[in-house]
Amino acid sequence: MNTPKKEQNYQIRTMTRDELVLVVDWAAKEGWNPGLYDVECFYAADPQGFLIGLLDGEPIASISVVKYGMAFGFLGFYMVRPAFRGQGYGMRIWQAGLQYLQGRTIGLDGVVEQQNNYLKSGFQLAHRNIRYEGMGADKGASKGTGKGAQRKESLLRETLRNDVRLVPLSSVSFETIVDYDRSLFCGERSTFLHCWLSSAHHIAIGLMHGQTLAGYGVLRPCQQGYKIGPLFADSPQFAEDLFLALRSQVEPGSPFYLDVPGVNLAAVTLAEKYQMASVFETARMYAGTMPDLPLAQIFGITTFELG
Repeated sequence: MNTPKKEQNYQIRTMTRDELVLVVDWAAKEGWNPGLYDVECFYAADPQGFLIGLLDGEPIASISVVKYGMAFGFLGFYMVRPAFRGQGYGMRIWQAGLQYLQGRTIGLDGVVEQQNNYLKSGFQLAHRNIRYEGMGADKGASKGTGKGAQRKESLLRETLRNDVRLVPLSSVSFETIVDYDRSLFCGERSTFLHCWLSSAHHIAIGLMHGQTLAGYGVLRPCQQGYKIGPLFADSPQFAEDLFLALRSQVEPGSPFYLDVPGVNLAAVTLAEKYQMASVFETARMYAGTMPDLPLAQIFGITTFELG
């Protein structure tokens, strides 16, 4: 049997870094509001974990299937350009992505409308994530990060009460941060974290309780406004401390976003306390062993694209 022409001319291969730049632009056009400087850290996480589908040499489809450690992978950036949808190209690259992650637990944050399709591929719903939108405060706000500003470390050395203080995360040993993060994520991601936390465009704040790291958060500039992610903390009060410190770095009147696990009611309460509005939802789903994460300590997802 002859292979249809569209099958003959459709190729799936690993993306180059420049092609990931193109795919992030696709995501922006879909309204996903990626970070302005995401490409460098995303690509560093797993350079082999980004696939692109080309029809007659033209990029038309994408998927990311980033490996973390030896047992986990995260699927994102699953897109087909509008003119080529409904023709089987998406399913082909989906299958190639799952093959790359074969034998691992796989996570994804999918649009709720596609949940049934993911169920058919063996994924199970863990919880909903809610994207909240707020606005930078007019009073008491700093001048903000700007699109290329450095950290304002002088603003962050603040004792809040008793033995609790905010510090630049750069003042905490990287090994300590990695150990803390590992308890809140499904796999080891030190390569990604090194880039995410050291980027000159990101503000990373830690919360110390005595001599112990008890939370951290990152603010980054996006196509529209800013996103906070991750926001990890040992208690709702610590999360609020970090949230307010990061929010204070948002330009007055500029939007900012926080992606909250819907099952963490303290996180939902925090967002609503500061008049943030729910604007979008995703379904966090897993294929394979369902992780047992301490969701009560996860107040903000790092990214929907890479988990």
